[in-house]
Amino acid sequence: MTGSAPTADLTGWTCTPFTAADRTHDVYEKGTGPGVVLIPEIPGITPQALGLAEHLVQRGFTVVVPSPFGNPGRAESFGYIAQVFARLCVSSEFRAFATGADRPIAHYLRAVAADLAARTPGSGVGVIGMCFTGGFALAAAVDDSVLASVMSQPSVPLPLGKARSNDPGLSEAELRIVADRAARADLSVMGLRFSEDPACRKGRFDALKDRLGDAFEVIELDSTPGNPGGFAKSAHSVLTREIREAPDNLAAQARERVVQLLTTRLNKVVN
Repeated sequence: MTGSAPTADLTGWTCTPFTAADRTHDVYEKGTGPGVVLIPEIPGITPQALGLAEHLVQRGFTVVVPSPFGNPGRAESFGYIAQVFARLCVSSEFRAFATGADRPIAHYLRAVAADLAARTPGSGVGVIGMCFTGGFALAAAVDDSVLASVMSQPSVPLPLGKARSNDPGLSEAELRIVADRAARADLSVMGLRFSEDPACRKGRFDALKDRLGDAFEVIELDSTPGNPGGFAKSAHSVLTREIREAPDNLAAQARERVVQLLTTRLNKVVN
């Protein structure tokens, strides 16, 4: 593909520390309308992550972006990614390798979502997680305030071996609550991935489909050699790095489907 992914900076965003579940992180906020929690991927709130956040603001949502790692606004680089990744791999807050895990960060994100839902219009909020944080968006949906959970290329637990590759990224107790909410139509879940992405393998989505049924919508973009979207086999970040602001960009079309889901589930008034 030619061109580059949309980016933005922190202009106009307010930053406030938010404390819950025995931890404090800065949270950035912008916009009006129903609430969406956007959890950044490694290495943090990059210009590309802000590009997605600004798109959601422009589409009429109040967006909050927690900053549990990285330096907000800093552009990604190999060294920066490696530095943050190494720290998160040993962090008890994220439990990067554990299967069936109840992760402390999920409790914090539920509180962020509940706080946003209490002060924004609509009947609840959406949560988007990406890559390292993809599964956290589903774990956040244990809280009733979360009506839409979007997992873009969820990669935790890190896919070393079949058990980790297929693990849903949350505990069995959390998954039972999420599955029950999905069965009652109280929750919609979306998963996005590239077909050849080794960090987010098909088995993870297959396992979730078995538990969530029709409430789980899967968008898989073809990244095999010669694919019609022009994606490299190494394509990974559906909603950030692979987006191009062009009508025929399949990642941008996937982003539009995310916006449609949020619009529908959060009872946003479309003018």
